[in-house]
Amino acid sequence: MVALTRKPSTAKSSDTDVGLLPELRSRAERVAEGQALRERVPRSSHASWLQPAKRRDPIAILEQSSKGRLPELLPIRYGRMLHSPFTFMRGSAALMAHDLATTPSIGIRVQACGDCHLLNFGLFATPERNLVFDINDFDETLPGPWEWDCKRLAVSFVLAARDIHLSAAEARDSVLECVCAYRQRLREYSRMSPMEVWYARQDVETITAMAPKGQTRKNREEIAEKAHAHVAEHLFPKIVCEESGHYRFIEHRPTLFHVAEAQFEAHVHDRLADYRQSLPDERRVLLDRYRLEDFAMKVVGIGSVGTRCYIVLLVDKDGHPLLLQFKEACRSVLEPYCGKSQYQLQGQRIVVGQRLMQSASDIFLGWVRGRQQHDFFVRQLRDMKYTAPVEKFSAAQLKRYAQVCGWTLARAHAKSGDAASISGYLGGGDAFELALATFAQSYADQTERDHAALVEAVRAGRIQAQINE
Repeated sequence: MVALTRKPSTAKSSDTDVGLLPELRSRAERVAEGQALRERVPRSSHASWLQPAKRRDPIAILEQSSKGRLPELLPIRYGRMLHSPFTFMRGSAALMAHDLATTPSIGIRVQACGDCHLLNFGLFATPERNLVFDINDFDETLPGPWEWDCKRLAVSFVLAARDIHLSAAEARDSVLECVCAYRQRLREYSRMSPMEVWYARQDVETITAMAPKGQTRKNREEIAEKAHAHVAEHLFPKIVCEESGHYRFIEHRPTLFHVAEAQFEAHVHDRLADYRQSLPDERRVLLDRYRLEDFAMKVVGIGSVGTRCYIVLLVDKDGHPLLLQFKEACRSVLEPYCGKSQYQLQGQRIVVGQRLMQSASDIFLGWVRGRQQHDFFVRQLRDMKYTAPVEKFSAAQLKRYAQVCGWTLARAHAKSGDAASISGYLGGGDAFELALATFAQSYADQTERDHAALVEAVRAGRIQAQINE
């Protein structure tokens, strides 16, 4: 009988929920335990998606997820979601979490991303200034079923393929490539020691080596050039100007603007001091070399629009910049189905989850609680960050990218969860990837219906959307 993780006894605790760390049993024992779970939850059961007869109104779920956000920015959020079913999916992690909670799970949990779609992967700089490919968005991270990340990622490839006018067969191939890479790499990681898994990473050399012969060097040089354009020194003159001897962010309303509150500067100083306490001592020494110069509110992404997000400009005594982003940390969309975080501060939840899942993290990653109990996490602004231009991909490029994403997700899950048991469940065949290929097509159809419902809600005046920003 298939266990549904929507039931509290399954999603939050159950006899088969081993938590994030397996007991000290041999790999062979854990593989066998994973294999035994196929009896209760057949791998083919993951193919199923049928809209429940009493499914909640998707627009109501979106409206609920907007509570507590800045109301004047919500039309931008909905306007961005209107663009396509793919952008709708990016902005509706809460809706998909609600649906995933009705799908089969074997009860083994990992540190889940919670918003695992193909544009939440990319290249960024390690503390050693090397480029690595990894997951880069953890706003929704929480311990949860490993299957949910796999399914959301698979659906995103189908929707992205449709968005760039690839065929259904090409979309399916990208999902098969992604999930196959996840299965194969997870098996490899299950055979490694915990230390080997912890230090594993996908660097830019590994990624570009997957390109067709003759393109590797060109791709590596292009990626490095674009990534370095997002170093603070390069980004600084594009978003900052000098006024009366002081640097100021250049406003681009409604997506970048200064906060009008007169007392807000003192508040920012206080929050910087509180944020400093979340850093290791040696990072505090580095931060102390900079002083506050300016701050502004910045509208980012799709799903995050309406949350409080500030960019902060600090400079050293010679005018060298440090750009930080203070991004509001709300409760995870997984929380209603997976239980509350062990951390009282949502920013700490995100930072700990990010450090656990990533191969390397920003040296300024930290957290703080702001006014009116709003939590934030802090990081550098776009530090050598590069996102793949999926909208320009061919079918072959999308397949290669899918392979890298599946590989990366496997490493992230292996760091926190029981890779041997999950690998035992997945096995050596293609049963799971075939199931997810079917699920992804069906749920992509569901997303298109939900997107159409948003279009109708805007037309009827229920939802206000700003199309042209």
